[in-house]
Amino acid sequence: MNFRRCGIIIACCLMATMAMAQRKELSQARTYIKSGKDFDKAEKLMTDLLEKDEENKTNEKIYLTWFQAVTKQYEAANEKLYLKQKYDTAAFFNLTRRLYAIAETLDTLDARPDEKGRVKLHYREDHAELLDQLRPNLYFGGTYCLRRDDYLTAYDFFETYLEAGQKPLFSGYDYDETDARMAEAAYWASYAGYKMQDASRTLRYYDEAVKDTARARYAMQYACEAYRWQGDEEDYLKTLQRGFAAYPEFPYFFPRLIDYYQAKERPDSALYYAEKALKTNPDSELFLLAKSVALLNLERYDECIEVSERLIGRNDTLAEPYFTIATAKLNQVLDLDKQSQGKENRSKIRKLYMEARPYMEAYRKLAPDEKRKWAPALYRIYLNLNMGKQFEEIDKVMKKL
Repeated sequence: MNFRRCGIIIACCLMATMAMAQRKELSQARTYIKSGKDFDKAEKLMTDLLEKDEENKTNEKIYLTWFQAVTKQYEAANEKLYLKQKYDTAAFFNLTRRLYAIAETLDTLDARPDEKGRVKLHYREDHAELLDQLRPNLYFGGTYCLRRDDYLTAYDFFETYLEAGQKPLFSGYDYDETDARMAEAAYWASYAGYKMQDASRTLRYYDEAVKDTARARYAMQYACEAYRWQGDEEDYLKTLQRGFAAYPEFPYFFPRLIDYYQAKERPDSALYYAEKALKTNPDSELFLLAKSVALLNLERYDECIEVSERLIGRNDTLAEPYFTIATAKLNQVLDLDKQSQGKENRSKIRKLYMEARPYMEAYRKLAPDEKRKWAPALYRIYLNLNMGKQFEEIDKVMKKL
């Protein structure tokens, strides 16, 4: 016998055997479904078929039977929950997510054109109508997982919820325009991504998440952190600026804007945002402190001292205003040192050291752990004021730094 012909015969026999096995398992699955029980066994038969042979992944009958098996599982679970009988809540929500995945794949297969290029949809309308009714389960499945710190599964639920509107299966449902919960779902997806420290997931639905006005400030915060993880300085700064413009008193944006400009040695920009912030709340200690530090860095010492004195007048337990005043006065000493050392200048310098002393000592008392800030300053003050006892004490501190 011709070996090639023999090979063809063997291949045909194998294909026939596989087809018979496929028909048998499909038949068995349908029997399970009709029996009203063992729906999970019917599902297992179908998933096994899909795993066994790659060609089965284009067989609509397998997906349709699988969809029916999971639908029956959902109906049985829903009945148990309705009757307040014990049932795994997570498993219940996962049934909905599986139904969406199966139906979307089946819809893709169903939409293939025939040999004449015609497309005749058999399942889309009925499946879309059913899944639309189950849609809230995706949202609540996501929030259920969030409460249990299962952020990846929660994200998957919200992703399915948000992406459904882009699927041909749901053509005409226009979820982006008709579903008032889309922004909330996008926010929770971003939150789940943030909790996983996954930048791409945090940012994927950011544009929709900020439409959730009740939580937009947090969505912007998560986006800032995601850009920081990615090392995307430009978008990090833009989002900080946007967040500050919308929510100037939210505790996240303003401090990081100031920190950013201080790190970049741009005190003019720090001052700009401090003054802008003070227009929204002129009495904010945070905003006043940021302004005093910016003025100090800009060498506008008298203005720095005036703002810092105002802060102390409002709250004399704040440490930093004492430090900025003392530092401003010590910097004024340095400016005078650059000039000729006449008697008048020496008198001014001593006066400035004397004025700086109580402020730096107050800072030491309020911030005892900040030795690297107050110790060198007090060393310089005591040395120039010939305060031997105090100088010896601070000299010992300096030697331990």
